[in-house]
Amino acid sequence: MNVAVIGRGLIGGSIEKAALRAGHAASVFRGRGPVPDLGAFDLVFVAVPPEAIPALVDAIAAKGNLKDGAIVVDIAGIKRPICAALAKYAKETRWHFVAGHPMAGKEKVGYENAVPNLFDGASMILTPFPETPQTVLATLDAFFRTLGFRRVVITDPAHHDEMIAFTSQLCHLISSAYVREPLSVSHAGYSAGSFRDMVRVGAPEPDTWTQLFFDNRDALLPVLDRYLARLRDFREALADDDRARLHRALETGVVAKAKIDEENITL
Repeated sequence: MNVAVIGRGLIGGSIEKAALRAGHAASVFRGRGPVPDLGAFDLVFVAVPPEAIPALVDAIAAKGNLKDGAIVVDIAGIKRPICAALAKYAKETRWHFVAGHPMAGKEKVGYENAVPNLFDGASMILTPFPETPQTVLATLDAFFRTLGFRRVVITDPAHHDEMIAFTSQLCHLISSAYVREPLSVSHAGYSAGSFRDMVRVGAPEPDTWTQLFFDNRDALLPVLDRYLARLRDFREALADDDRARLHRALETGVVAKAKIDEENITL
C-alpha cells in the first residue's frame, strides 16, 4: 500500500518505518503548514496532537484530492472529542475516516526515536463510525498486522476512553507521583525490577499529557478516585494497626492479579 504520515513524531515516524519494513511505500510529512498532495495515497495517518486533528482532517477533506477508497486514520489517545468533531464524515463514501489509537510508545519522543519494531506484539484500537464499511475495517486489520500489531480491537469511543483512563493515563499519573518521592534519588543499590517498572513512565511530556488528561478527565477522575480509595484502605489499616484488614486487601489484590494473568494467557 502507499502510505502517507502527517506528523513527524515518535508514532508517526514509527508507522512510516514499520510500513517501509513491511514492504509498503511510505512518506512522512510535517504536521504544520499546507496540506501536502495526498492524491496518490491509499492510507493517510494523521499523527499530530489531538487538538489539531479535526482541523487537519477538515483541511484534507477540503483539498478534495484524496483518491477513491482512501482511508484517513488518526492515532490520538483520546477518541470521543475527535469522533464527535469528525462525525460529519461518517457517511462519506468516496473516502473514509477511522479513528485509531496504537497501544505502543517509548519514554523518549520525537521522530529521531522512531523505530520500525515499535508496534511488534501491540494492539491497535479502532473506533469506527457505525456507517464505516466492514471492507474498510478488514483492509485496516490486514495492514496493521503487517506492521507487527498482534491484534486489532474494534470498540466505541466512550469505552476506549474509559479503558485508556485506566490502562494508560492512571499509570502515568501514578508513576509521576512515585518518582517525586525524595528517597528516589538514593535508589542506587536498593532498587530492582519493581522500581524500574514503577518509574518507567514517570516523566510524561507535560504539554501533551496535560491536554490528554483534561480531554479525558470525566473518564479519568472515577478511575483515579477508586485507586485513591484503595490506597486509603492500605494506609488506614497500617495507621490503625489492623493486620487483618491489610491482609484482606492484599488477598483481594492476589485474586485480581490472578484474573489478569488468566486473561493474558487466553488472549
